[in-house]
Amino acid sequence: MDNTIVATHHDTAAEDHHAALPQHRHHFETPEQQREAGTFGMWLFLLTEIMFFGGLFFAYLLYRNWYHDAFVVASNQLSIPLGATNTAVLIGSGFFMALGVWAAEVRKKGLLVLFLILTTLLGLVFLGVKYFEYKEKWEKHHIPGEHFDISEFVNPPINPKTGRPTEQPLPPDVAQKTQVFFSLYFAMTGMHALHMIIGIGLLIWLIRRSQRGDFSAGYVAPIENFGLYWHFVDIVWLFLFPLLYLINRHPGS
Repeated sequence: MDNTIVATHHDTAAEDHHAALPQHRHHFETPEQQREAGTFGMWLFLLTEIMFFGGLFFAYLLYRNWYHDAFVVASNQLSIPLGATNTAVLIGSGFFMALGVWAAEVRKKGLLVLFLILTTLLGLVFLGVKYFEYKEKWEKHHIPGEHFDISEFVNPPINPKTGRPTEQPLPPDVAQKTQVFFSLYFAMTGMHALHMIIGIGLLIWLIRRSQRGDFSAGYVAPIENFGLYWHFVDIVWLFLFPLLYLINRHPGS
C-alpha cells in the first residue's frame, strides 16, 4: 500500500515537471540528457558537412596541381576587396552569434533578439556582396558552359603604365582549363551561400521564437546548436577565401 502511494506521488511529480518544461520530450529522462543528445546530434551533422566540403577542397587542390597556370590566371579574376569584405562581414556575424548564445544563457531576451537580428543582417550583406561577384562573372561570360569566353585569358588587356599584359597569356587549350576553376568556384561558394540562406531562414525562425520568450526560461539548446552551425559556415569561408582569392596572386592584381 505504501509503495503504491510512493509510486503514485513520483509519477505525479514527474508529470508536473514535464508540464513545467513543455520542451522536454518524453523519451528523455532529464532535460540535461535531452540537451546532450541534441548537441551530439548537431556535431554528427557537422561531421557530415566537414566530409562534404572536404571532398570539394580535395578536388580543388588536385585540379589546381594539374592545371596550375590556368588556375593562377583564373583566380586573378576574383576581387580581393569583395572577398575581404565578406570575410570581415562573416567574422562580425559570428561575433554577434556568440553574443546571442551568451544572451540566451543569461536570459536577456532583448539582447538575444538584437544579436540574432544583427547576425541575420550581416548574413544578408554577405549574400548581397556575393550577388555582385556572380553578376560580374555573368557579364564577363565566365560561367562554365557553352558560352564560356576564354578571350580575356588568351589575349589579356594591356596595362597602360607598363605596356605589358595584365595577366600571363595562355594558349587556347590551357585557357579552356580555366572553366575547371570557375566550376569549382561556383560549386564551393554556391554551396556555402546555400548554407547561408538556410541559416538565415533558421535565424528568422529563432528570432520569432525569441520574441515570444521561448528561450527566456533556461531552454537554450536551439540557440546553442544553431550557433555551432553558423560558426561552421564562418570557418568554411575562412578556408575558401585564401584558397580561391589569395594563392598565387600577381603583384598589383
